[in-house]
Amino acid sequence: MPTSRTGRPPTPRTPRRPAPPRLARENRVLSLYIRARRGWDRPLTAYYLILGGSLLITVLGLVMVYSASQITALQMSLPGSYFFRKQLLAAGIGTGLLLAASRMPVRLHRALAYPILAGAVFLMVLVQIPGIGVSVNGNQNWISLGGSFQIQPSEFGKLALVLWGADLLARKQDRKLLTQWKHMLVPLVPAAFMLLGLIMIGGDMGTAIILTAILFGLLWLAGAPTRLFAGVLSIAAVLGLILIKTSPNRMARLQCLGATEPQSGPVDCWQAVHGIYALASGGIFGSGLGASVEKWGQLPEAHTDFIFAVTGEELGLAGTLSVLALFAALGYAGIRVAGRTEDPFVRYAAGGVTTWITAQAVINIGAVLGLLPIAGVPLPLFSYGGSALLPTMFAIGLLIAFARQDPAARMALAMRQPRFGRKRGAGGTGSGRSPRRWNTMRRRASAARSSGER
Repeated sequence: MPTSRTGRPPTPRTPRRPAPPRLARENRVLSLYIRARRGWDRPLTAYYLILGGSLLITVLGLVMVYSASQITALQMSLPGSYFFRKQLLAAGIGTGLLLAASRMPVRLHRALAYPILAGAVFLMVLVQIPGIGVSVNGNQNWISLGGSFQIQPSEFGKLALVLWGADLLARKQDRKLLTQWKHMLVPLVPAAFMLLGLIMIGGDMGTAIILTAILFGLLWLAGAPTRLFAGVLSIAAVLGLILIKTSPNRMARLQCLGATEPQSGPVDCWQAVHGIYALASGGIFGSGLGASVEKWGQLPEAHTDFIFAVTGEELGLAGTLSVLALFAALGYAGIRVAGRTEDPFVRYAAGGVTTWITAQAVINIGAVLGLLPIAGVPLPLFSYGGSALLPTMFAIGLLIAFARQDPAARMALAMRQPRFGRKRGAGGTGSGRSPRRWNTMRRRASAARSSGER
């Protein structure tokens, strides 16, 4: 029998019993949950969610715009990639705006608030001048830039209201004026009503609803009391009912809620019903990219307002849930940025942008699902339309800049170094460069120790 170093016979060890399969499985699940919770609480989580989520939505939107717009372009005697090329150009310009906004300091964003508001109001006034404004689908909200390019100033009004309203409320909070309701409402509410009036003159009630949601979001973040919300909401509801009752088109859209047949009554619900048909025929994984049937002239606005329906038909339930998950992650990240900052301007601006994108996505998707009236608003970052894409990507750049301004995120970004590359500094080879090395956390930690430390 082998002996130990002391000459004593080795003590027999009791064999360890294997852990029960259920307990081991529960431990693995708990370990994965703890690791996911730690990763979710990291300082750069909001930064990566905003950057990655917006990028994925934009890229998937480009793919679906190309698929959904081919038939429409061919019916208009245009090349099949006509709308895709225009959207790709807008996405390129928007990427430049996003990068510029993400690198701007907060004080520069605040300085741009008044110029953007003045420019948006000026363009929205120009829209109503005969010979300058262009009417599309009964709404005069466009300005022709020459050729096939047009701009919709009301889309930039959303960005103007967010920046100007955030700057106004932040300055009043610094002076401790938001405890008085008159300072909370004036001049924010009158300016918002001015923008709403200019939009409603052109007949675009969908954009007016988004601006109203942004206004309510800013007031909620400013700590408006419940009775003030109830009063403003009551006034908005009364005005909305008047506008709906006085417009046969809006009444027809409201009557199409829950319709299952294109001509089931006195109102033609063709677009709403065929949007449901497209979603229903997609199944779990869809009919395949480019294989939509409804886009062959059956579904109006297949590449703009109802692109979510084509997504459901071609990519199925899996594709639509993926889009919803991306918007949910983007909304969560925006709320997280607004909730963790100490800067009042950042809080109001991040909350306003999050309200804008979330409300517009809910209204668009709700209309496609038949849960809300068709408001004629595009799906943010996803639908075709450069006028909607440019200010939205600038707003995403705002969120990225605010996520980078968080002290913990700023420290994490400062500590992060390129994983591969040459070390900068003195010394090295004769060419003035040090040899290539692995810049990992373990290597930096070992280099910081003394030679005798273990």
